[in-house]
Amino acid sequence: MLELNLPPFDKKIIQDGDKVSIFDVIRRRYVALTPEEWVRQHFVHFLIDEKGFPLSHMSNEVQVKLNGMSRRCDTVLYDKSLQPILIAEYKAPTVDITQKVFDQICRYNIVLHVKYLIVSNGLSHYCCQIDYENGSYTFLPDIPTYEELT
Repeated sequence: MLELNLPPFDKKIIQDGDKVSIFDVIRRRYVALTPEEWVRQHFVHFLIDEKGFPLSHMSNEVQVKLNGMSRRCDTVLYDKSLQPILIAEYKAPTVDITQKVFDQICRYNIVLHVKYLIVSNGLSHYCCQIDYENGSYTFLPDIPTYEELT
């Protein structure tokens, strides 16, 4: 796997034949180690270890219904009253962050109506804050800590 623009963490990886899995601390189980999962696990540990997000306030692969179809948000973060406040969308390091990626996360936000969106391919990270009152958004220079979000 590629080295990412995220801090290292104590990863638990197992191999069974040609199947490689990584432990997901949120789902509490081993999951297939794909390039996107490599980014997700690094980013989740970054949010927990560096940004102070409580593990108990995070969910991976959150299902949402959009136009009658089931979709999955990569990671959803919740505030202290367990209301969703942030959606994170991950792509493999080889995938460019394009308008299409932002369109995808914005569609998920139609359902969840969060205040913050993060998109990362492990190399580039973007965080924006949504201002519903003025119908605008602002890209933030850094990813806020949990305390700054709540």
